[in-house]
Amino acid sequence: MDTRLLRTFVTLARAGSFTAAARALHLAQSTVTVQIRTLEKELGTPLFDRMPSGTIPTRAGQRLLEEAEDVLDAVARLRATAAAGQRDTEGGTAEGQVVVGAGDSLCSARLPGVIAALRHAHPQLDVQLHAVSTAAAVDGLRTGRLDLALLLEPEVADNDLLARRIASEPLVYVAAPGHPLAARAAGWDELAQECFFVHEEGCSYSDRLVRTLLSLPGARPRITRFGSIDAARSCVAAGLGLTLLPRVTVERALREGRLAVLKGPEAPPVPVQLVRHRRRWFAPGAKVVAEEVTRAFAAAEA
Repeated sequence: MDTRLLRTFVTLARAGSFTAAARALHLAQSTVTVQIRTLEKELGTPLFDRMPSGTIPTRAGQRLLEEAEDVLDAVARLRATAAAGQRDTEGGTAEGQVVVGAGDSLCSARLPGVIAALRHAHPQLDVQLHAVSTAAAVDGLRTGRLDLALLLEPEVADNDLLARRIASEPLVYVAAPGHPLAARAAGWDELAQECFFVHEEGCSYSDRLVRTLLSLPGARPRITRFGSIDAARSCVAAGLGLTLLPRVTVERALREGRLAVLKGPEAPPVPVQLVRHRRRWFAPGAKVVAEEVTRAFAAAEA
């Protein structure tokens, strides 16, 4: 079987439309159509339902998807093994593309320096960083769009994924320096009457804060969710309310006096989990990235 057909099939299943798949594969849409029809004819069954809203894998297509990904994984291992033998002979270095997904806070504060160091040490290693939510990271690992993910989560309860705690991020309540609560300690009863600007739903520490605030008797918090930590930080700096964020994301604003730490209730540090798919091949380049990320986070925590 031509593995190009399988790659087109997997890409179409992920993309949801022939147009998006053609764009991702850098092929003409007609070529994608021909390849899918060829694969369907070879296997003797339709693989997609063509709907006005896009393409949806049939039941047979759904069953084939995991097997096709395994085949493509095996092909990638085969090529990497051959390339590794050549590098051993020629004295080469780690190479290839590694796609990493992480939350907004880690992408903005922790990972740029790590990625820069990796590119300097391994110029043939193409490390791509994407800011994603926890749900999108899990989906990306399952579908193969991501090789690694870094999640700010107490645990990752998914049997398909392997998660390893590599560090923890301290959390702080912050306010504008002129906010009435910035100069003294505040309890839950006072916080429950304030405006909070927090990260989007699915962020573990923000969700925990919101649940606690809403569960308090007589609570009247006003909660605004943002997909960007920078937006929440800017609203708080303008004096519009409070937030709870990893300290690393507000260090500069604290030093410059644009934000102030609020002495609120205890907020336990949130673990940093390094996550990969359990069954997918762990490529040499991904191992290099995982090792460097682990080392960098451990050094920052020390």
